[in-house]
Amino acid sequence: MSTTAEPARAVPGTGSAVWLHGVVAAVTATPAGTTGIAGTPVRSVAGAGLVAVVSDVPLAEYGEEALRRNLEDLAWLERAARAHHAVVAALCGAGPVVPARLATVHRDDDRVARVLAERHDELAGTLARLTGREEWGVKGYVVPGATPRTEEPAAGGGAGAAYLRRRKAQLTAREEGQRIAADAAAAVHAALAGYAVTARRHAPQDRRLSGAPTAMVLNGAYLIDRERLDGFAALVRELADRHPEIRLEATGPWPPYSFVAEPSAEPAWA
Repeated sequence: MSTTAEPARAVPGTGSAVWLHGVVAAVTATPAGTTGIAGTPVRSVAGAGLVAVVSDVPLAEYGEEALRRNLEDLAWLERAARAHHAVVAALCGAGPVVPARLATVHRDDDRVARVLAERHDELAGTLARLTGREEWGVKGYVVPGATPRTEEPAAGGGAGAAYLRRRKAQLTAREEGQRIAADAAAAVHAALAGYAVTARRHAPQDRRLSGAPTAMVLNGAYLIDRERLDGFAALVRELADRHPEIRLEATGPWPPYSFVAEPSAEPAWA
């Protein structure tokens, strides 16, 4: 969920603001005892028949200028992201939720309620679309040696020429392996997307982020009806058998980050 940023004129370092975690239907109960972004309890702000789940944050750390600085601190950013995700995940256990993008901060409850009124139709429609459904991810990784290898060229021309031939054969095999893995990833995604309510293919993660020993060629997200989850799992297994050149890994359920309004690149402080 994104908002239109409207910079607030607050006195730096004094008072508090409101961090938005997500929006739920009015009938959804906020899980008791859930801790918010700054260690404060989460609470609800009602408006236009919807409920925003928020937590209070100090302006000294979460005011407009302080927030911009902190978002450049990777350790701070990781802590904030984990805390924000924990709240959103807890909300998902109680019913559909429209997650707010990270670092959506409002000056007060009145501003939050105004956003609920201004965006009521969009938010209510998204909640209806997410009801009874879950986001699942499927990642695909290259399996070395599972793709055809090119034949060794005939000998001749001495040691130097033999080395060049071997090197060319290795490069050709690598390129062919990458092509075959990419084709398999496309086929897997098409099959899963056809089963899902809707799907999205994200950019593959770098190995430093994924932690996998081989390259990722598929990073898909799929919105699945809960009553069809068994069939989805069976389809993933079937596709893994059909495409041994990539290793498939299903993860979830996740909060529906992939299937809400696309956020802007900048944090919101409104």
